[in-house]
Amino acid sequence: MAQLTIQQRIIIRVPMAKKGRAPARIAPEEQQAWEEKKGPRCVALRSIRGASIVVGNGVDLILADNHRYRARLEKGCDSDGFYSGFYVEPDDDGSLCSGRDELQARSGLSCGIDSFRRLIPIDEED
Repeated sequence: MAQLTIQQRIIIRVPMAKKGRAPARIAPEEQQAWEEKKGPRCVALRSIRGASIVVGNGVDLILADNHRYRARLEKGCDSDGFYSGFYVEPDDDGSLCSGRDELQARSGLSCGIDSFRRLIPIDEED
């Protein structure tokens, strides 16, 4: 008698949004001003198309519909470790949720998501 166990592990890689070959951290003169609003508890993984690092304690997620959400990292985590993208292990519901999921950098750094903030562009002409 023999027993065979098959395990499946899925990991999703989220690339950093880059203009040309520029680094993932956006230069201060190229930054657009964003206002943070209350965000959702979860974001659908299938809608995430890329990410960028604009602040020291968060990673901005760029969605398929061009909306942006800032994943605020748990206290003590620095977003610089995610400069080359990150991985997430999806839950059964297919969502990335604050208070539950972690972003995993290629370097081995792992940070939990404290909250999501919806980003609204600030019109600088006002």
